[in-house]
Amino acid sequence: MDTSQSSGLIDSPEAITQVVDTMIALPSSPPSLFIDLEGVSLSRHGTISILQIHIFPLEQTYLIDVRILGFKAFHTPGTDGQTTLKSILEAKAMSKVFFDVRRDSDALYAHFGINLAGIQDIQLMELATRNPGLPRKYINGLTRCIEKDAAMTSVELQRWRSVKEKGMRLFDPNRGGSYEVFNARPLSEDIRAYCIQDVKLMPKLWAVYNAKLVSPLRKERVEKATRDRMVMSQSALFNGKGPHMALGPWP
Repeated sequence: MDTSQSSGLIDSPEAITQVVDTMIALPSSPPSLFIDLEGVSLSRHGTISILQIHIFPLEQTYLIDVRILGFKAFHTPGTDGQTTLKSILEAKAMSKVFFDVRRDSDALYAHFGINLAGIQDIQLMELATRNPGLPRKYINGLTRCIEKDAAMTSVELQRWRSVKEKGMRLFDPNRGGSYEVFNARPLSEDIRAYCIQDVKLMPKLWAVYNAKLVSPLRKERVEKATRDRMVMSQSALFNGKGPHMALGPWP
């Protein structure tokens, strides 16, 4: 299926319908959907620009233009007339994988009323399966996990770092960039590559940590901590910035 637009994004209701159709009846074990978001001050106080969805069985990554489509991105149904991105994101029976779901959950709930369910959080999986003896007070970021556990060759790692660096120079205010690049249309090729590459690597990380997550007690702790993150992210007092965000849920 070719739903490419001139901007490199899925930016029409017709294209959303096609994307939704590809997600219907996907397997949930192992998970098929790996998701990330980009935006300007991504939170209830900011905006969502792009929703990245990697469909693992199809090895296909879609960039949904939330800035242009708004509610249509989540409420346009597939050809069955019922299934939408919102219903998929809220379906308990359909597994979706995020890396640190907190700010994504905050933004989706605040701006579009989406109450995520069926979520697995790779960041918590890594923390729970960290080698015995290593401290668990602090969580690892996605960059650290990819460098440590994505099992890339030196050439692949160098290419990944190059794409990441080019993207960060464009959006990171500390490097003279601006998050508004996620709203520029047509989307910069460097930003497009940045949006795609990390979400495509998330299945590798999930597989590594899931293979270690054999204890039923650990699995239950991760599931509970993931649910707690989503509840907390929707609370009135949630703040997605600050040193507290680097703390793990377990001593």
